[in-house]
Amino acid sequence: MATQGQVITCRAAVAWEANKPLVIEEVQVAPPQAGEVRVKILFTALCHTDAYTWSGKDPEGLFPCILGHEAAGIVESVGEGVTEVQPGDHVIPCYQAECRECKFCKSGKTNLCGKVRAATGVGVMMNDRKSRFSINGKPIYHFMGTSTFSQYTVVHDVSVAKIDPKAPLEKVCLLGCGVPTGLGAVWNTAKVEAGSIVAIFGLGTIGLAVAEGAKAASASRIIGIDIDSNKFDRAKDFGVTEFVNPKDHDKPIQQVLIDLTDGGVDYSFECIGNVSVMRAALECCHKGWGTSVIVGVAASGQEISTRPFQLVTGRVWKGTAFGGFKSRSQVPMLVDKYMKKEIKVDEYITHNLTLPEMNKAFDLLHEGSCLRCVLDMQV
Repeated sequence: MATQGQVITCRAAVAWEANKPLVIEEVQVAPPQAGEVRVKILFTALCHTDAYTWSGKDPEGLFPCILGHEAAGIVESVGEGVTEVQPGDHVIPCYQAECRECKFCKSGKTNLCGKVRAATGVGVMMNDRKSRFSINGKPIYHFMGTSTFSQYTVVHDVSVAKIDPKAPLEKVCLLGCGVPTGLGAVWNTAKVEAGSIVAIFGLGTIGLAVAEGAKAASASRIIGIDIDSNKFDRAKDFGVTEFVNPKDHDKPIQQVLIDLTDGGVDYSFECIGNVSVMRAALECCHKGWGTSVIVGVAASGQEISTRPFQLVTGRVWKGTAFGGFKSRSQVPMLVDKYMKKEIKVDEYITHNLTLPEMNKAFDLLHEGSCLRCVLDMQV
């Protein structure tokens, strides 16, 4: 492409400071250095993690920055030494890297990767600890190693998954975060077996993806718990078989669920990020074998608590990041599953907007009717 090796000026939604509307700006995007890939972002979705950092509650949140981490696009150019993708490839940027060389990647025990985290956690690139974004010479921080709220972004080569070019990018952009997180929490982290009773706290995108995963795993009962009863009808389409609204009960929700299930559920999933709900999710699990998975991200400084006896008597408390999926290896597999109609993606998309409507998209995210809003970045 004619732009290779050149600085590209394009539009991006910039968060200049916490809790202030994003501003559509002309930004300069530097060429990729060694081990880096510059991607033309065609579609990006909004996730609650973007809103969390934008709110100012994220201790790693740096401003000004370009948010966004659930997207799809086409490789524009690659830096020195990049061999696994080339210009023209269709890709999904992955905030969860996979270098295949570090202690984490080689362990066979986790999908976490340590190679670029020291840089992505502070909004810069590994090579020179600087940003590839600037406005009139002023650096703009990266976010989660992805920064997809820009028409062009630069990512590490270990943070980009090459996918089937026939897959519709306006749909599969969702496979960069929320949907895999929910599916993988069931399939990889909990390993839910056929016949299990499952409880899901929070019926947003991730909770519904957990339900979809549990249905695919042949769970016998999938109980959805949410304080918004309007979410229940939609949840049925994703596999939820029964519903509980904690507001309808005087008893603690864990006791309600224990009574409903003859002693507790086999697996529970907290998909909100609320530490008191995390406790309830653990304590509604069956004595002797119940497992609770923390999927939601709690605010900085929050702590979880329960009586140790809950664990002594056989319950297991665990967490998951990106659903345990190895990004570069397994996101392409998820795209293939979507193409074969084995997993839902389209059904999570409730709104479609464009880059200039970014602030409207954030407003929608906080309304119960919105699951995922996909933005066309090139309009």
